[in-house]
Amino acid sequence: MTEKSTYASTRRPRPINPPQLHHATFMTLDVDAMVRWYELVAGLQPVFYSEGAAWLTNDAANHRIALLRLPGTKVPVDKPHTAGLHHTAFEYADFDQWLDNYVRLRGEGIVPALNLHHGMTMSMYYVDPDGNGVEIQVDVWGDWLKSKEWMWASQEFAADQLGAQFDPDLLVEARAQGLSVDEIQKRTYAREYLPAEENTVNLPDVWPARLQEQPELTEGVLEGSSGTLPNR
Repeated sequence: MTEKSTYASTRRPRPINPPQLHHATFMTLDVDAMVRWYELVAGLQPVFYSEGAAWLTNDAANHRIALLRLPGTKVPVDKPHTAGLHHTAFEYADFDQWLDNYVRLRGEGIVPALNLHHGMTMSMYYVDPDGNGVEIQVDVWGDWLKSKEWMWASQEFAADQLGAQFDPDLLVEARAQGLSVDEIQKRTYAREYLPAEENTVNLPDVWPARLQEQPELTEGVLEGSSGTLPNR
């Protein structure tokens, strides 16, 4: 007997008009530090800003990142090895914009902790002041339909979902030498631009160093702190 489809027993297994991913919200101990970092790294600016909360956007949406400094918020312990959100991601339209942004941030002293050519995207993973991962990527295929098809059908992705690590400075050098974007992408995936030392996929824990600089953060956000959202 042929097994019936899910529609035979479940009338509405999914919405006919699915919602689109709109924003991510983070609890934080320092709204201002996070606002400044996200503006510098990804061009997000606050639509609303206060000591206790901020809503940031870099497009037509009213916000893409929300930051909440809620009473009772505590310092995370061993954040890179706990279950939960690994990173949020932002995408550039083309390779040159993506690599130019790396050069800009490098000049500000902000460098990625991990760089991977996944096959469908080339991705640099940064870490924000609270230790959250932030991926800055460019689509290798320049077309979401093509990259989606490659991800679904390719033997390469089935065998290795992480792909090749790379040193962004070597990509900058290759571009300066006149190599085409297509050539750089192929050589990167072929592991010709590996870093001197490959990194773990667990992003670094920023909190030990941050607590040395700001020991007052060990208390977290105290109940009744000013500047937080009002109770409703």
